[in-house]
Amino acid sequence: MDDGEGSVNEELALYTAGEKLKAAREEQNFTLEDVAKETRIPMRHLESIEKSEFSKMPGNTYTIGFTRSYAKMMGLNTDKIIQQQRDEMIDAGHSRHNAPSQDYEPTDPTSVPPKILAWTAAIIGLLILTGYFIWRSVILDGSTAETEITTKTAQRQRAPVPEPGRPKVSDIDPNGQVVVTATGAVWMKIYDADNKRLFEAEMKPGESYNVPQDANKPMIVTGRPDKIKITVSGKIIPPLGDGSSTIADVGISAADIAARATENAAPPAAQ
Repeated sequence: MDDGEGSVNEELALYTAGEKLKAAREEQNFTLEDVAKETRIPMRHLESIEKSEFSKMPGNTYTIGFTRSYAKMMGLNTDKIIQQQRDEMIDAGHSRHNAPSQDYEPTDPTSVPPKILAWTAAIIGLLILTGYFIWRSVILDGSTAETEITTKTAQRQRAPVPEPGRPKVSDIDPNGQVVVTATGAVWMKIYDADNKRLFEAEMKPGESYNVPQDANKPMIVTGRPDKIKITVSGKIIPPLGDGSSTIADVGISAADIAARATENAAPPAAQ
């Protein structure tokens, strides 16, 4: 019986970290889709981890973070898996393929309140404020004219006020040239829908990169989105983040930017 266990341990010792994760997944009857849904990790990255295809990952930081989440879900010893993963990346020549940012932890979208909820809360608050002014006008002053004025004022306040410096949806050319400029020292990687690397470097302030207009859905990953400025045909768009967390898989084609602007400008759905 001891010889059998020894053979199993020797066989497992020959597995890569990715193969151990895959073996644990299959033993527990999980599919890659199950793991992606539970960990919020894109399936293409899970496949790359299982195959030890580190060059297809956005950086060592993300490889380690994704592997840790995967191992934790499988109930494996995360410290041993991560150490083996680091050794394998060094052996494969990926010791310097690393983004200078914190470990990536997949974000649970359920922790972010939906836009419709925020709009609903704002409208309810406005209606309460309007009702208060009407009550004060009718009960305290007895003035119908003042009530009408207050109501009209409250209705005018419902119209969204454009943020300073934010271009109108109509100002964004979906076929325009997208330029990414560093406003501070920042590492970033730009890749397409096929995970083909278009650009990767630590940029100095003032350096720019013109995103190819024929690129297949170009996306960006960076730990400091607050240190980059993005323009579409010369028009500055709002920052992609405040720098408090890493962004990844964010589309930066002119069409994607225009689509997001349209979505953000759309009024809330009727209840």
